[in-house]
Amino acid sequence: MAPHPLVGKEAPSFTLLDANGESFKFPPEEGGERVNKPIAVFFYPQSGTFGCTREACQFRDALAENEIFKRSNVQVIGISADPVEKQKSFVQKNHLSFPVLSDQDHVAHKAFQVGRGMFGLTDARTTFVIDNAGIVRGVLSATMNYNAHAKFVTRELEKIQESQKKTGEQPGESAGERQQARPATPEAPASSPERDELGRVAGAVSA
Repeated sequence: MAPHPLVGKEAPSFTLLDANGESFKFPPEEGGERVNKPIAVFFYPQSGTFGCTREACQFRDALAENEIFKRSNVQVIGISADPVEKQKSFVQKNHLSFPVLSDQDHVAHKAFQVGRGMFGLTDARTTFVIDNAGIVRGVLSATMNYNAHAKFVTRELEKIQESQKKTGEQPGESAGERQQARPATPEAPASSPERDELGRVAGAVSA
């Protein structure tokens, strides 16, 4: 099966309403800049159904209990085509600790190229893992297997962490912070011809 066309590319941007009816901009920002953390976006068919409830609760529990979820500070975002009112009830009933967005017009579905599942009867259950730089690192489309998605994110976060170890990057560390952390390169001393030239210039000035 061919990889999803967004793998290796920058994640698309969009704005949707969250469960409180407030605008949610993706990618999310802090202090006017994109959040410097991995993001897991899971599209699911319908709030309140058995499989979607189990999937959402698995992400909720992973955020509280899974070490790689906590260590990476991953942001989880759920999206379905349900209206705001239904999303609010879904969040409150299941004590969800992450944003759940309403995509009734399929704006985000189209941007992320999420197809149909169950022989075209419903939106596909698809999860995207995006790294700190905003690049889509992995995609899982498995509409029937709702148990696979939180596990998939765990594996992808582990891959991202291993990549960060190889490059010496710390989770949550920005490019600017990495640059500041590098020791300054000492200025090379002037060569003998340069010292002689400096001496002649100094002598001419003092004369």
